[in-house]
Amino acid sequence: MQHVTRRKVLAGAMLAPFAATRAGAAGYPERAIRVISPYAAGGVGETIVRLFAASMEQRLGQKLIVEARPGAAGNVGTEVVARAAPDGYTILIGATNNLVINQFVMKMTFDPLARLTPIAKAAEIPLVLFSTPALPARTLQEVIAYAKANPGSVNYGVPSLGTVNHLMMERLKQATGADITCIPYRGSQPAVLGLLKNEIQLLPIGLAAVGTNLSDGKLSALAVATAERVPMLPNVATIAESGVPGLVASNWFGFAAPAGTPDDRLDTLAQAVSEAQKTDLVKERFASLGMLVPALSRRQFAETLKGEAEAWRETVLRGKISIE
Repeated sequence: MQHVTRRKVLAGAMLAPFAATRAGAAGYPERAIRVISPYAAGGVGETIVRLFAASMEQRLGQKLIVEARPGAAGNVGTEVVARAAPDGYTILIGATNNLVINQFVMKMTFDPLARLTPIAKAAEIPLVLFSTPALPARTLQEVIAYAKANPGSVNYGVPSLGTVNHLMMERLKQATGADITCIPYRGSQPAVLGLLKNEIQLLPIGLAAVGTNLSDGKLSALAVATAERVPMLPNVATIAESGVPGLVASNWFGFAAPAGTPDDRLDTLAQAVSEAQKTDLVKERFASLGMLVPALSRRQFAETLKGEAEAWRETVLRGKISIE
């Protein structure tokens, strides 16, 4: 007969809560998980992982090791994950471009939709269409009418060519016939400065990028490219409400793993992300950055990627857009 001491009972009780946090794939994870960020260290993707880390590590029982692998508009780091072993120990924190845009605007050695499996959409950065007060139009409808009546007089800026910001504006042009010219910048802050200096009159970008310039009256928010109005700008209409139905775009970040990663491991990771999104730390920080917390299951995220990819592919083909 086995003798059970009070010490053993207490030890089991102490370990039980920790074991519960490890619910998921049996035996997974057994070591640290490498998270590849395909952009320079300190970027938004890395910031998201570090915000999520404490909650995810508690649930998974293992460390998340963030590794920046920038280059080729995020393709270098994305390919590292695409070629990694499908065991759940190397995953990607990528943006819209990495999964549903780059393959249509530039030459790539792999198809990210085929070589990667979505885990979870981690964060959404609504694109807001800002304008300079120098533009003699105060609504999106007025801007479109002005651009049509004054060909070549309206410029829009983007942080870089081939980004979701760029393709959103190209889709707007295709839908309305507005004559506006793209001016590319090298990053968000130079683009915002260009708007303030009236080098450009329009700029689609996240709210956090403009800082206090909106509240100070130096810039105006014409519309948001979301399906519904956003909490941080409740009085700003959506692009659809402004007369261009169906135009929805955001620069989101999400986790993905190599194709072939077992479903139970993907589900374990997705649940860890979901729990992190519910923490006060994440919700408060996202609100301060003008970001939204998505509410999609792993399978819903995968389905949205297919639709987004097809929509951007059509935009690229119609606009004959190519990035060298």
